[in-house]
Amino acid sequence: MSEQDATPPWKAEAEAHKRAMPLQRLTGNGMDYADVVELYRLVDDGTPWSDAAERLGDINRARAEDAVGAGHRATAISWYRAAAACYRVGQVPLPDDAEQKRRMYRKLIDDYGAAGVLEDPPVEHVEIPWGSGALCGWLLRPRGVPAPATVIIMGGFDGWREEYHVGATYLRDRGIAALLVDGPGQGETRLFQGITMDHDVDAAFSVIIDYLIADGRVGSTVAIWGNSMGGFLAALVASRDPRVAACVVNGGTNRPAEILDRFHRFTAKIQPLLGIDDPEAATAAMNEYVLTPEDLQHLTSPLLMLHGTPDRVFLVENARALFDAAGAEDKTFLEWPDGDHCIYNHSHEKHVRVADWLADRLAPGAH
Repeated sequence: MSEQDATPPWKAEAEAHKRAMPLQRLTGNGMDYADVVELYRLVDDGTPWSDAAERLGDINRARAEDAVGAGHRATAISWYRAAAACYRVGQVPLPDDAEQKRRMYRKLIDDYGAAGVLEDPPVEHVEIPWGSGALCGWLLRPRGVPAPATVIIMGGFDGWREEYHVGATYLRDRGIAALLVDGPGQGETRLFQGITMDHDVDAAFSVIIDYLIADGRVGSTVAIWGNSMGGFLAALVASRDPRVAACVVNGGTNRPAEILDRFHRFTAKIQPLLGIDDPEAATAAMNEYVLTPEDLQHLTSPLLMLHGTPDRVFLVENARALFDAAGAEDKTFLEWPDGDHCIYNHSHEKHVRVADWLADRLAPGAH
């Protein structure tokens, strides 16, 4: 019997989760280092990934509530965010119809929101009408900045907007607002509003731009920052809506279905995103999402792209093809020779490069 055959299924599953969610990704996006270490220890000992993460989240939630009772607001904010990060990471492997996934996602929303209420100005939950439901997000505004520019930030196939809270704080520190959003097929918008992604996805983001421009607390300047498959969406929206003032593509591609060429089992992520049960039909539908050179010549807003050379989720040559075809005169391509997908392993450097680039174009002099 080979060593691989001798590995029990629970152990193989635990190792797969750790590969998909390595330490640099989890800590770089807001999970406490000690929680990551304990999560890995628990799953290595046989505790299911979701159970272990929920247990850690509940511990952090109790710490936050104790801090509130003691009047320690900053401490409460930090523990609520740590709890939300645990719930976010823990729900990943669960199917949408699992009771535990929905319970953990509610805890994630509740605890992220509880931290936001304690902020100044508060982080606000927004629901933007779309189709039969709403596009759901969190609006973070800088203190003391009237009518700031706003950056829409979103993720990819899974689309957990709270994962990008850390990056949003870099913008807020530079006088820029951020809207962390779950677009069609992502996060809260999919789970609790029942909205999946289709070929009107760019129109959904244009409605988000409408919402921000109409909101008197932020200004009329709106940029977009997409991560992973969200980078494709950001470029798509920027190529179709001339109001996009700047576009950031982190770990993106001109053809999201390229991942299926190498990782066929990833179809399981595509199906809930698109709301298509049949895997072959979901694969065929995903292959329809392509940014052609003709599309990209209309992407004329300033463009920043970030990519890791060894990225196997989306290949660097496809990111380069997007960049080369873009019609923007002001465009920059940053490549890390050792960068993993979405540059998780250079988190601080990535965030300062993006935040300063955006600030220079959206709020010159503000930082």
